[in-house]
Amino acid sequence: MKRVVFSFCFFVFLLGCILPVSAQPPQKLVTVIVTPDRSSWQYHVNDPVTFTIQVLKHENPVQNVTVDYEIGPEFFGKQTKDVVLKEGKLTLKSSMNKPGFLRCKVTAKVDGQTYDGMATAGIDPEKIQPTTKEPGDFDSFWNNAIDEARKTPLDPILTLMPERCTSALNVYQISFQNERIGSRIYGILMMPKKPGKYPAILQVPGAGIRPYNGTSFGDDVISLEIGIHGIPVDLPQYVYNNLSSGALSGYWAINKNDRDKHYYKRVYLGCVRAIDFIYSLPEFDGQTVGVTGGSQGGALSIVTAGLDPRIQFVAALYPALCDYAGYLNNRAGGWPHYFRSEKPAANDVETLAYFDVVNFAKRIKAPGWYSWGYNDTTCPPTSTYSAYNQIIAPKELHLFLETGHWTFPEQANERIAWLQKQYHK
Repeated sequence: MKRVVFSFCFFVFLLGCILPVSAQPPQKLVTVIVTPDRSSWQYHVNDPVTFTIQVLKHENPVQNVTVDYEIGPEFFGKQTKDVVLKEGKLTLKSSMNKPGFLRCKVTAKVDGQTYDGMATAGIDPEKIQPTTKEPGDFDSFWNNAIDEARKTPLDPILTLMPERCTSALNVYQISFQNERIGSRIYGILMMPKKPGKYPAILQVPGAGIRPYNGTSFGDDVISLEIGIHGIPVDLPQYVYNNLSSGALSGYWAINKNDRDKHYYKRVYLGCVRAIDFIYSLPEFDGQTVGVTGGSQGGALSIVTAGLDPRIQFVAALYPALCDYAGYLNNRAGGWPHYFRSEKPAANDVETLAYFDVVNFAKRIKAPGWYSWGYNDTTCPPTSTYSAYNQIIAPKELHLFLETGHWTFPEQANERIAWLQKQYHK
């Protein structure tokens, strides 16, 4: 293992300060409040659901405001336009005859501006099942792929970043070979300075192409945050912007009709190799390792735990890549919504089943902490529940109902506290 001392410019550190999960959106002057008639937001099939709509400015109802609203299953609601709320309030009723999510989405027009609000009722969500079919050779495909990848030596390189180190942690940019010679995974490793053997946490990334700063979970744990694109994670922001608009634009759809060449095959294997890398560290305690992330990172957390039995705990926020085939069955599918606006090409459905999170979820053996909200339009709850309901390992679901694709500080703190509890056992 090569360890190199090298110092990078401090501005690169600042450019790398990207939060691993989405921040809470700012408050707006006008608030559109959509409220289900049950505080739990949960109902049974065929239960009547009543949504109350209010539009507030300065915390008071806006009189005679005009709204458009859409009500129905996620992404399949029926729209009604130009409804005047004479008293600043409107009540709507609906129901669903099968498990899923009933969404009421409202757009208000005030002083030439538009403001949105929504609420989403869960209809027996614990009964939602995936529409994506599991390939008969799913296990053999991935077992063979991992075996082949491990024929490539890790060849790890650790480069100390003194300007990022703390009094308790050494910080390194690292890289190691992935599934073939020359194909590398890069990341940021935070290592306790005090001699000893330590547990470890793998932080896997949300979607996008960007630098990384590393994620510390404390001074008594090894943390490894990886990128997935095979490029250093400390470059100037413009490099990632150029890649996002150029060679890696829409990377999630690259070769989605070929299971051996699809972009995420290399990514999923890279997550397993990251655990191999952690096991190669002499400072690792040899057994206590978990994985965590949000959105694409939530998906990769489940995938890693499903592929690698060495994972002992997993924490996933609003996982993406769940139940791609939902849109082909008249319900919401997960990000990146492959089939929402276009029909699948030849082999798309069959290939993507090898990469669908629902098929990894049922293979998890480790205890897990999961969290999302009902108003998520990026990773719709229909899709996340389709994966969660497949998990037979010990699990706990922490719902923050009104959240979309973002987290409350309290939600983020719960995740950290749960992770720390796991490796302090």
